[in-house]
Amino acid sequence: MEKKAFRSGFASVVGRPNVGKSTLINHFLGQKIAAVSPRPQTTIRNQLGILSTDAFQLIFIDTPGIHKPLSKLGESMNDAALATLGDVDCVLWLVDVTTAPTDQDRNVAERLQAANIQKNGLLVLNKKDQASPAVLQENQAAYQELFPDVPCFLISSKTGDGCDALLEKVLAMLPEGPAFYDPEQITDLYEREIASDLIRESLLKNLEDEVPHAVAVQIEEFKDRSAQNSYILATLLLEREGHKGILIGKNGEMIKKIGSDARREIELMTGRKIYLELKVKVYKNWKNNAAILRSLGYIRDR
Repeated sequence: MEKKAFRSGFASVVGRPNVGKSTLINHFLGQKIAAVSPRPQTTIRNQLGILSTDAFQLIFIDTPGIHKPLSKLGESMNDAALATLGDVDCVLWLVDVTTAPTDQDRNVAERLQAANIQKNGLLVLNKKDQASPAVLQENQAAYQELFPDVPCFLISSKTGDGCDALLEKVLAMLPEGPAFYDPEQITDLYEREIASDLIRESLLKNLEDEVPHAVAVQIEEFKDRSAQNSYILATLLLEREGHKGILIGKNGEMIKKIGSDARREIELMTGRKIYLELKVKVYKNWKNNAAILRSLGYIRDR
């Protein structure tokens, strides 16, 4: 039997915030490489998820949620997501099928139409496990009206239902070609960058609505003390002095909880024992400071 040609290519996963983009990519890779939380804007920069087998290499691009920006940080997040549309083999527009299209969804649809990605676009209706058949039918029709003439898939990135058929379709869209990355590599980020994202994930899960999005995580040190132990020092940058007490909590309980949750996830990611030290610093309006955003890796020089 003739061996099938090796296929390789890129698939961008886009959508408004909090529709399950990172969860879907983590599912396909079979492990967690991207931070996930029930809050929007967990992902704030593009991250690659690299799925390799003997037959193919599929590189997913996990993008920030496309939204109406209120700061330079928001603008850079949108720019990062939209910049992926032109040079990929497949664009997956991921939506939350439990709700009717929002203004943000319509904004995404307009951006996709403007980028003319119908020929390589897929409409992916996520969270099918959380909606009744009637809701699924009604909302599916509404999303298909926004993005017509493209294949549509109903899935649950949480349970995996429908994901096999979606993956099969994406693979069929890849061209023949060599692998772009070592087959052992699963992402383009370094451990310190993933650690930063996991600390931010813990902030989003533990803090009140207003505070987490006003906090940046800067890794000051990431040192391997041995093959089994690493030390991480991270500074949490706040926009307001008034948020400091909320972040630290009574008797330091909140920052201890944030650190404990983040440390556990980082240990799962690295396979090492982690000593995590968190410091807090107030830097007003950091989200509109291009120099700080550049130092954090949120803005990249072209």
